[in-house]
Amino acid sequence: MTRALSHDDPPKGLPARARIAELILGSRPPLDTYVGWQHYRTHCGLLVPAATISPQQWSMLPESRQYDYDLYRELTNANLPLQDTPMHDKVGKLIRRRLSGNTRKKDDPTRAGVMISGWGNYGKTASVRSAGVVFEDQWLRLHSCLNPGALPGTRDLHAPVVYVSTPVTATPKSLCASILGFFRAPTRRSATLPELVRQVADSLHDHGVKALILDDISRLRMHRADDQDVLDLMRAFMSLDVTLILTGVNIPGIGLLREAKWNKETRQWEMPPLESTRIHGLEITQTEHRFELIELDRFRYITPKQIQAFVNHLEGIEQHLRLLNAQEGMLTGGTMPEYLMRRTGGVVGLLGRLLEDGAQEAMESGKELIDQSLLDEIVLRRDGPEQAPDEPVIPADAPTAGKKTTRAKRPRNTVFDDHGPAERAGT
Repeated sequence: MTRALSHDDPPKGLPARARIAELILGSRPPLDTYVGWQHYRTHCGLLVPAATISPQQWSMLPESRQYDYDLYRELTNANLPLQDTPMHDKVGKLIRRRLSGNTRKKDDPTRAGVMISGWGNYGKTASVRSAGVVFEDQWLRLHSCLNPGALPGTRDLHAPVVYVSTPVTATPKSLCASILGFFRAPTRRSATLPELVRQVADSLHDHGVKALILDDISRLRMHRADDQDVLDLMRAFMSLDVTLILTGVNIPGIGLLREAKWNKETRQWEMPPLESTRIHGLEITQTEHRFELIELDRFRYITPKQIQAFVNHLEGIEQHLRLLNAQEGMLTGGTMPEYLMRRTGGVVGLLGRLLEDGAQEAMESGKELIDQSLLDEIVLRRDGPEQAPDEPVIPADAPTAGKKTTRAKRPRNTVFDDHGPAERAGT
């Protein structure tokens, strides 16, 4: 006979209050540092969800343990796991293929890079970080956690993956400083750009870096001379036996790869030929031919395969959430999948936010169950109006790729077009 849960029996797997407080209040180092990246790599996905108990079992707990269990449930519900969605798998496959090929090349002077583009809340950064962690784990196992390129007698930090954010106001010097800051390497304020570039090259080599992830690359604006110099510097890094992985919002539309247009049939951005290439013929090879661009999509709800992928994602979230009155099919039964698709447009980040807020509201209200009536009370800001099923979701305040936008006139400034620097008014 099964013994009933007594007042002295906490739910299986419920940590002590001190441990719960540590999980909630514990801070992590900045991700764009070696210590922060290693902390992320060794801790991501390790949170053990709260145990599943019935309302009757919860009512039998002492009041103090009820509080602990609810606190742990809130922590669980606020940390939805990263799932193997079609979009996530697409990014991971491309990065693994590129890194696998680049790390085996011997005589190629440059290493092809990867660009991950998509709108906000599409899961770009999470997918790239996950792929970086998988690669570093495999690389460390392959080399027994030792740097295969280290000099005898040295013990340099082995950092196969470097993760940094593109500086807000990017210049070649600030980009070098960001990369060196990952290792907390000292720099001189009076250092010249060639000195900083050499120091970066030495650091990447000495630490055995194989992948350099530059997040928020969309901060670059190609009408600024400094930003174009930064892009030139990035291309120079590709000759250092390092694979560049760039992520950003609407990469084709910011001019990094020239103005592009969305092809509804192929569901990819297409870059039209430049008029200048008829004369010079080499411009497009500088960036476009060195990077492979992948456009991160949202969930679709048209074909049976797409519908099943969305439902599988909802099922994964449903199994992770901890609500006392949760029932099987809470998110996947009835018309709930259609409702969630309509509310979020299939954007994975918005979906996660809606369900996290819904779980919190369900606990606070005592309903302990997510349904449509509860979610109707939660305001969710959509990035744009409803789109046709075959169109990408484009933020209302973002320029459409391939189209010029009207801007207020500003003083004349120097911009760079495809032929070089030129004076333009009102750009």
